[in-house]
Amino acid sequence: MNPPLPSVLLENAVNEFAKLPGIGKKTALRLVLYLLRQDGMTVDGFASAILTLKQEVKYCSSCHNISDSVICNLCADQSRDSSLVCVVENIKDVMAIENTVQFKGKYHVLGGIISPIDGIGPSDLEIASLIERVKSAGVKEVIMALSATMEGDTTNFYIYRKLEPFNIKISIIARGVAIGNELEYTDEVTLGRSILNRMPFDESYKLNQK
Repeated sequence: MNPPLPSVLLENAVNEFAKLPGIGKKTALRLVLYLLRQDGMTVDGFASAILTLKQEVKYCSSCHNISDSVICNLCADQSRDSSLVCVVENIKDVMAIENTVQFKGKYHVLGGIISPIDGIGPSDLEIASLIERVKSAGVKEVIMALSATMEGDTTNFYIYRKLEPFNIKISIIARGVAIGNELEYTDEVTLGRSILNRMPFDESYKLNQK
């Protein structure tokens, strides 16, 4: 049991920091004490950045990536191939794939993956908007780039069945990404090769059923 802190104000701040993922009480206390040692301008800048982020951040109307404007920079980039769409779980996966410098298409951020145990179903994700995008945006190939987990595979198969009638290429990244791994933790070389060596989804599904 942690001893009580000498100040209620200090304890309140520590409790708020400790709500962040991966931050325990000791780390939260260290962060709060660090901020206390900074000048007012530095702390005001920190607080202002967080408030501004929460109040003004937008989500791209096309791919649902976090953005400063209605259309994100990646979707607005005319040099990228809009007929090639890579489906990912979240913004961290977009950043991971961009770091490989191997993908020059557009993205579609689902905002999660299907997970019944967590109460997340298809209607909670940006799957319907993906289907509409395929219908109307001249998409020729959809690359499934979700984590190699049971939930990721379930989401892959659900989307595959929804897109199957549209006569487009549906592929999945090669399983150089280890089974059970989340995409964001895969090294850049492995992830880049997995994208370049992607295979048709139906072939991958048949292999997994053997």
